[in-house]
Order: sequence, then structure tokens, then C-alpha cells
Amino acid sequence: MIDLQETREKIDNVDKKIVELFQERMELTKDVAEYKIAVGKPVFDKEREISKLDTLGSMGTNEFNSRGIRELFAQIMSLSRKFQYGVLPQTAKMKQFTCLNRLPVTEKTKVVYFGVQGSHTHQAMGEFFGDRVQSGNAVTFRDVMEMVQDGEADYGIVPIENSSTGGITDNYDLLMEYDNYIVGEHYLKINQALLGLPGAKIKDLKEVYSHPQGLLQCSSFFDKYPSIRQQEYDSTAAAAMKVAKDKDITHAAIAGVKAAEYYGLEVLEPVVNRESGNSTRFIIISKKPIYTENANKVSICFEIPHESGTLVDILSHFKFNNLNMTKIESRPISGRKWEYRFVVEFEGNLNDAGVKNALNGVFEEAVKVKVLGNFVTQ
Repeated sequence: MIDLQETREKIDNVDKKIVELFQERMELTKDVAEYKIAVGKPVFDKEREISKLDTLGSMGTNEFNSRGIRELFAQIMSLSRKFQYGVLPQTAKMKQFTCLNRLPVTEKTKVVYFGVQGSHTHQAMGEFFGDRVQSGNAVTFRDVMEMVQDGEADYGIVPIENSSTGGITDNYDLLMEYDNYIVGEHYLKINQALLGLPGAKIKDLKEVYSHPQGLLQCSSFFDKYPSIRQQEYDSTAAAAMKVAKDKDITHAAIAGVKAAEYYGLEVLEPVVNRESGNSTRFIIISKKPIYTENANKVSICFEIPHESGTLVDILSHFKFNNLNMTKIESRPISGRKWEYRFVVEFEGNLNDAGVKNALNGVFEEAVKVKVLGNFVTQ
């Protein structure tokens, strides 16, 4: 019978040799990094890695060993790259961000918000900026993005995520399309109310207007009243304004109670959202790539080759640098069927060594990358 203790001791000796050889290999990797710095050569050489893995895999004595060798050395090469990213200067491919003590806000600052007066975005803007800014509204998310990019407004504010219905994906796409950056965020507890004309009753309603997100957040209400038709509208507050203007007692809107105050409507039900903890996260955008000293969340968007393992390789940079990833969202890439770009948020500041190292790796290995912003999380 095999002596298990003896076999374990042999394995320990082999593992020790592997550790020694690994450390010797990493010393050689340092020489490679210095050479690449000198000649401006990129760290990631995909063709060489594939060729080397093919060669090493062919040394396996059976199929299992061949696959294992390829996987082992793929990890070793990945660690080698991560080491080199730490030695190389921060990538020049990234937009240069400016670190500030605080966001520049004065009484002359112009802020554009999505929707109309009485909307949740209007309320979030007031809570974030206070009453010392000049504010205006835009009917669509795209309008907000354009006004900020064109310099008509210093900042814009739009919703980006709801705790009940998930990401507001249109705005992730627009952040890639426009040259704007996230510089802040604000959370708002959302109570969606059912608003109607004075004297209206729920039993008389035929149509309810709201933004698609508002309708989704109140799906249980429509399950209870299946005869009421759901009608999508530009925003929750704009829907309230429409109901007030149409003066049709069979019409109602789902919006905040503040919209009822603005447009002279009656609150038929104060809370109709299905989740009691319903909240929305809003982002503040600027055309300037700026962040504050106390910023502690980074948001990036990237595209990767449509190949096995590429997403795992990219995400490994966050794990290797001990960065806590707080969100990942996938969005389809226009014109490329079943291919996606990814939005990732993680804790950190652009001045942190670990963040710089991770971003070096992402910029080297992804096809297309944009740092969407660095801001203070709430």
C-alpha cells in the first residue's frame, strides 16, 4: 500500500520547486517590463501567448495534462502581465482627469435636469445642489447629455438605476456616445403615487400615464386593476402635467406627490410602487473629466474580444488589486449581434496605486475603454 505521508512529502518538495521557479520567472518578467518601457512595446502580446500555450500544451503526456498545462501557464502569464502593469507608467490611453478639492459650484452654475418641475430628478437636483444654482429642464435623457456636452449647462442630472427595476440602460449607452463624465451621485427614496383630477375615483380610471420606469415600479397596482391601460410618457411629472391639462377624469398619472402640488392634482393613492424600499440612484454629469480628492467609486465601460475567457481575464484585474466591484451591467453593441459592452463600478480613487494598476491592465487588454467617472458614493 502507498505511504500517504511519504507521497505528501514528495508533493511538498515539488510545490517548493514550483514556487522557486515561479519567483525566478517573475524576476525575468521585470527585465521584460523594463525593455518594454524602453521601446514603448505593449505588455499584452496575444499572438505570442497563444503560440507559447500551444507549445507548452503539446508537452502534456495526455489530454488532461495538456489542458491543465495550458490553464496553469495562462494564469502564470496573466500574473506576469499584472506585474508588468504595476511597473509601467499609467497608461496614456486614458483621458487625463483633474483632481479637485470639491466640485466647482456657484450661484452662476447652470444645471439641467431630466423631466419637468415636480419630477423626482428635479427633487434630486435640489437635494444635491441646493437652491444656489441656475436650473433648467430637458425633455429627454439625450437632451440632457447634449446640453452638457455643448456647454449649455455645467452639470446635468439623470436617473441611472432603480432598486426595483435595475439599470436605466439608455443612460449607460448615452455615456458612451457623449463625451461626458460622472462627477457625483445621489440616492432618492421613491414613493410613486397615483394622481388624478379632483373628484376622480380609481374605479372610474381607464388610462394611467407615466414614464416606463414608473409603470414598471408599480406593476402590482396594474395586476390589481387589469382593466386600466398603461400609457408610457416622457417622465412621471410630465405625465401628471398632461393629466391636469387634458381634464379627463378617466385619466391618471403615476408620479411623486410633489407633482400633484405643482399641477393641481389629487392624490388617489399615496404609494403604489410594489417595493417599500423603492429608491433611485441619480448621476451628476459634466463635460469636464474631473473628480474630487474624496471620490471613492470608479465607473468604467469596456468592450472585449468575443472569445472564451476574455471577461474573466478583465475582471481578474480588480480581484488582483483588491478592488471591490459593486456593479456590472452588460449592454448590446449596436451592429454586432450577441456581442456586449460592460459597465463596471468598483471602489477606489484614480490616485490609488491599485486602481492605476487595474486600469493599466484593462486598457491594454480590452478593445475599447472609457473611464466614465470617479465620484463619491453615498
